[in-house]
Amino acid sequence: MHEYSYLSDEVICAFAEAAGEDAVALTEPMAQHTTFQIGGPADVVISPHTPQAVERVLDICAIAGVPVVVVGNGSDILVGDRGIRGAVVLLRDNYAGIEVSGTRVHAQAGALLRDVALAAADAGLTGMEALWGIPASVGGACFMNAGAYDAATSDVLESVEVYVPGPACPDGTHEKGVVKRFTVDELAMGYRKSRVAAEGLIVLSATFALAPGNEAQIRASMDDYQRRREEKQPLELPSAGSTFKRPQGYFAGKLIMDAGLAGTRVGGAQVSEKHCGFVVNTGDATASDVCRLIERVQSEVRKQFGVDLEPEVRRIGEF
Repeated sequence: MHEYSYLSDEVICAFAEAAGEDAVALTEPMAQHTTFQIGGPADVVISPHTPQAVERVLDICAIAGVPVVVVGNGSDILVGDRGIRGAVVLLRDNYAGIEVSGTRVHAQAGALLRDVALAAADAGLTGMEALWGIPASVGGACFMNAGAYDAATSDVLESVEVYVPGPACPDGTHEKGVVKRFTVDELAMGYRKSRVAAEGLIVLSATFALAPGNEAQIRASMDDYQRRREEKQPLELPSAGSTFKRPQGYFAGKLIMDAGLAGTRVGGAQVSEKHCGFVVNTGDATASDVCRLIERVQSEVRKQFGVDLEPEVRRIGEF
């Protein structure tokens, strides 16, 4: 029996039966699964390889009352130093199939936006060039409507297939979930928000509707976006991407720079001197360091400019 009653040996065996023994890891450090390279251990990490295995693992969590977090590329999240209680379902390389059919690209939730964009370019399809450098999986991109350079996931998304958690039972567990398909018009996607996030839906796959284009021009555009990112963003250091949402009428990075906070550090966390909109891990940052630095930045920007900065990075687990 494990420390937490919901993770009985029976439940662990059920995970192994559903996803394979090699797909189940106990007390797995989440620093290995986040772009921040920060995070304590999860009680159990499961890496299913098929849609059936993903659904079965999520059903087991629901029936057994196991708290569950789904993680893709691990960008845009900060996992607490004490880790995550319950199960992490990892949808990354293990669940990253991509298929091109005509002008549509279908991708499993763990596929990186970068790889989807490359597959589209290979097929001479345009529409994803501005998104290809975003360090998000397809599932994460649909969850938060990831975007860059005035482009957003919703611009090219046609539909998603999601796991809808079942209703709660009197004992605190849940019934099995169901798989549904929603069109982009049904997802209420806006700036860094979606129905997926609001209702706790779990993306299994997505279909993108693109347009025929010139492959050479598509690749030239992608190269241009990549150069712009390399010039302006601290890609050489671990981060979760943009730390703050864009406040109405302002740019977070400029506010932070104008507040004199470039290079400000708390422990191993630092406001990037290259782009103040990023908090980076200089090598040994803890989640606590990042939280305290975010609070310091928020306080100073509010004090100097009267603007409240809302974190884009989501906190997960125990801090």
